[in-house]
Amino acid sequence: MLAILGFMTLIVFMYLIMSKRLSALIALMIVPAVFAIIGGFYKQIGTMMLDGLTGVAPTGIMILFAILYFGLMIDAGLFDPLVGFILRIVKGDPLKIAIGTAILAGCFAGWRWDDDFHDYDFSDAAPL
Repeated sequence: MLAILGFMTLIVFMYLIMSKRLSALIALMIVPAVFAIIGGFYKQIGTMMLDGLTGVAPTGIMILFAILYFGLMIDAGLFDPLVGFILRIVKGDPLKIAIGTAILAGCFAGWRWDDDFHDYDFSDAAPL
């Protein structure tokens, strides 16, 4: 029953957004609350909301920072020379652009300012 309630929450949420009856922000607040009441969780809604916000807030702040930072860097033209270089090499071929973008991301994905990564203790990390 709980799984059906969860799927119905997602279906109603997507319908309300795709039919433009509600904005995404309002739908994210109202739809889960309504289905929590239908499911009989009306006493725990407050604690569930606080737990959800506590778990999501750090990721939301990180995404907000990334959007602002990279938006500023794009507006300043920081990436223009590198993008121009890649486009000159691949000559506009979409497949080569995708491969070049993946190679570029791979070059910077593991890049660190320092070499202290080996000093961190991961012994308390959850097993995969």
